Amino acid sequence: MKKVICKVEYDTEAAELIQKKTFGYYGDPAGYEECLFKTQDGKLFLYGAGGSESPYAEETIKRISAAKAEEWQKA
Repeated sequence: MKKVICKVEYDTEAAELIQKKTFGYYGDPAGYEECLFKTQDGKLFLYGAGGSESPYAEETIKRISAAKAEEWQKA
């Protein structure tokens, strides 16, 4: 998935996957996955996708700070 945020393109195909978390099970309407990525120039972002009742009912990309990424990884 690609998304431009503040004139910066975030692309899951071109970025490095740092960590992936899965919540629920396949087919669970409330289930979802979050993936932390790092771009070639060091920017971090979360990719989220899930079921219709999840926080990611639609595929999305969100920018994330290094501090927030560290918190996310510990949670």
